[in-house]
Amino acid sequence: MVIPQFVLASASPARRRLLQTVGIEPIVYPSDFDESQIQHRDPAQLVKTLAQCKAETVISQFPSALIMGCDSVLAMNGEIYGKPGDAEEAIARWQRMQGNFGDLYTGHILIDTTKNQSVVKCQVTRVYFAQMSDRAILAYVATGEPLKCAGAFAIEGFGSLFVEKIEGCHTNVIGLSLPLLRHMITELGYEVTDFWQ
Repeated sequence: MVIPQFVLASASPARRRLLQTVGIEPIVYPSDFDESQIQHRDPAQLVKTLAQCKAETVISQFPSALIMGCDSVLAMNGEIYGKPGDAEEAIARWQRMQGNFGDLYTGHILIDTTKNQSVVKCQVTRVYFAQMSDRAILAYVATGEPLKCAGAFAIEGFGSLFVEKIEGCHTNVIGLSLPLLRHMITELGYEVTDFWQ
């Protein structure tokens, strides 16, 4: 069996690091898809659609590849949050998040361009946030980290200090569920070990 190239259609360094951690060295080819085109009230449907659109924009560049697209949002109290637009928005969001919990949704797609097949899935992890003072919120937002992440926090960075616990897949909160990836690769007829470098 010919093993296709593994392409990550995302500029996320966290997703790339997760893949590298498990022996997959992806070709990183960020999608230029405009996410603002897609609006959806259901967070699971939103992230699956965005992941699919991102991956599909790079298909023409890779005739023999496994292309992965991902997208994450945090849903809390009926609101859906992607990356905050600026520090002010991040502060306001953390004032709502602290002492509360939200559900982190990540949409995943794998498109096998050699077989013309694809698998789309969503993983959800519940995240419980710590009680925080205004001073701690300001200090955290001042690091710049919350501005780069869906939900305005990075569990693999400073943000881990302000997460009390999670229920579900840990790597999903970082941006890519590794257990789900393994299942998706198997569904397409490969072993995850086929992509080890």
